[in-house]
Amino acid sequence: MGTYAGLADRNAIEAEMPWTDRELPVTLHQMMADVAGRFPDRPAFSYQLTSGPTDAKETLTWQQMHEQSTQAANMFRALGIGEKDVVAFVLPNATETMLTLLGGAVAGIVNPINPLLDHEQISAILRETNAKVVVTLKAFPKTDLAQKVNDALADAPGVTTVLEVDLLRYLTGLKKFIVPLIRPKNPVKHSARVLDFMTEVKKHNTTLDFTDSGEDRVAAYFHTGGTTGMPKVAQHKYSGMVYNGWLGHQLLFDETDVVMCPLPLFHVFAVHVIVMAMIRSGAHVVFPTPQGYRGDGVFDNFWKLIERYKVTFIITVPTAISALMQRKVDADVSSVKTAFSGSSPLPVELFNRFVKATGVNIVEGYGLTEATCLVSINPIDGEKKIGSIGIPFPYCDVTIRDAKTGDEMPTDEIGEICVSNPGVFAGHTYTEDDKNKDLFYENKYLRTGDLGRLDEDGYLWITGRAKDLIIRGGHNIDPAEIEEALAGHDDVAFAGAIGQPDAHSGELPCVYVELVSGATSTVDDLMEYAKEHVHERAAHPKYIEIMDELPKTAVGKIFKPDLRRAAITRIYNKALSDAGIAAEVSSVTEDKKRGLVAQLSKKGEVSEEKVSHVLGEYTRPWEWAA
Repeated sequence: MGTYAGLADRNAIEAEMPWTDRELPVTLHQMMADVAGRFPDRPAFSYQLTSGPTDAKETLTWQQMHEQSTQAANMFRALGIGEKDVVAFVLPNATETMLTLLGGAVAGIVNPINPLLDHEQISAILRETNAKVVVTLKAFPKTDLAQKVNDALADAPGVTTVLEVDLLRYLTGLKKFIVPLIRPKNPVKHSARVLDFMTEVKKHNTTLDFTDSGEDRVAAYFHTGGTTGMPKVAQHKYSGMVYNGWLGHQLLFDETDVVMCPLPLFHVFAVHVIVMAMIRSGAHVVFPTPQGYRGDGVFDNFWKLIERYKVTFIITVPTAISALMQRKVDADVSSVKTAFSGSSPLPVELFNRFVKATGVNIVEGYGLTEATCLVSINPIDGEKKIGSIGIPFPYCDVTIRDAKTGDEMPTDEIGEICVSNPGVFAGHTYTEDDKNKDLFYENKYLRTGDLGRLDEDGYLWITGRAKDLIIRGGHNIDPAEIEEALAGHDDVAFAGAIGQPDAHSGELPCVYVELVSGATSTVDDLMEYAKEHVHERAAHPKYIEIMDELPKTAVGKIFKPDLRRAAITRIYNKALSDAGIAAEVSSVTEDKKRGLVAQLSKKGEVSEEKVSHVLGEYTRPWEWAA
């Protein structure tokens, strides 16, 4: 790893040689064999079922990880998985999850599925990907996952084998005795055979029983969003996975690093950005608890876990940073070099608070599922423009296009962010051909749906979303699902869902509703209706407002910029009032470079520092009205 301080360093890396000339492994099995050969006895992966800083942990070396993931690959082949067949997993984080991820991608195509989805969405993904094998949790106290997957399998007849992961093996003492007595019993609703994951894995050799093709191919399916009946499924090739791993090793990690990653292994951030970088670099990754940041006690014990493992890199998201800043830094965190934040924009005030509390800088990055993730990062050794998502990675070509004409936009002009890099599977991003239509410019540049600009220093800024997605704590919510659900109410004429600013989650779902003439439904009535008819809990509206008439365009389409202005005004004014600040939002204007900006007016003596502190919790900018 050399210095990475800006565009000059990025360009110097590219100038060394074309991407295709770099001597890198072609397949995941080759990459695993390479790291096990270089660092066989170094720790690769650690996992704790519970979050205590002295609780039991399981650590695999790179040799053990390679051997056990190879056993998993052999097992999947024995169960009929070929290179074009799909192994899906619906699991919390565990050692078995990692083995399924790696073994599934070596044997065939691995398909991680978000366990927080409902059973209809899970079965829809299983049908979409034609999954043959599903790995999921054996019934366990305090989780309904086994029951949910059981229900999903009733509508996924293509699944022939279910492999169950039993978390009981991680327990000790009285808990290990009690769990079998209180384990939920679910009547089986499918015809697939059910086997124990670890029992089956141990039957197989630690060297590959079949010939690794040695060629690039699709090795993973990752679904996007999941808030509509049929999520889109993106295809990821070995080449994109290797590219993400190479970037992590080239710019961030070597074999001496320890990375704390409390993110889920169904998400590209954890899998491609972190796990692939660990495999390429030989660094050590730690996954605390099945639920990561959501796990019991993780936030309370976080700093002590950093001290326990002597962590050098923290992988995080803005919602987690917000929660961590509500806890005292109560351990030695001097080993930490950098925190890497992604998934959604980071408020300036949150950045400043974290740096002050820990002495650790945060580097923001940007990626998306459709590009096998990584696109840009604030340079590790250079200027970090807070609020920007940094400069494009080496071999990543980012252009800003007019969303209507496709023409390239000048510096600092807003347009759609379009990406070409080794992670973009041009022309074949989604499994369904129809979803790839109009997704590319010149059959090369992926249209991200995000609006942004490139400044004169080459830094990328996101200013909005062409697709209107609501991003709640890094989770994509399609507003159409909320709107369609409320449209089913007899009293609702129109519904417009947007993301309202939130200091913790970045955005929360918010709906403005226009009722039919003579309707008598109240906000409470609509809230209850939404809870019942919006399938995903994350998409349940946090605020509903009934308006006499929603703002509309000339052709009758709901004009969402006005709804966003109303939400910004309401949230910012409440924050200012609660803080006792004599100021209010007088208007919200559209800025060419920054998107929507709150214009503030003073109503008395005001401390600008206090305003900055309060509104710095949010990602939308503000300024004093002229």
